[in-house]
Amino acid sequence: MDYFNLKKYRLVETEDVFTIKNNNTTIAFLRYNQKGEVEYIFVNPIFRKKGIAKHLLRLVRNKTGKKIILQKPISPLGNKLLKSLEKWD
Repeated sequence: MDYFNLKKYRLVETEDVFTIKNNNTTIAFLRYNQKGEVEYIFVNPIFRKKGIAKHLLRLVRNKTGKKIILQKPISPLGNKLLKSLEKWD
């Protein structure tokens, strides 16, 4: 279940990077390419399990119009995230 409320945070978009911040810290960021490949994704451990990574991935999917692909190597947490994405298609 996604329960991340972006209204509390600031989304910054630069070339092929989405960053979510608050006044104190970076909450999460994601770097991607125009093929829809996610090169790197990070969510601050304090903010994990709130749907933030999925929110970032949806932004990439909407921006590129492509199926999300996580580039290797994929961490154990990345594998869990990848499995949850299988439901999207």
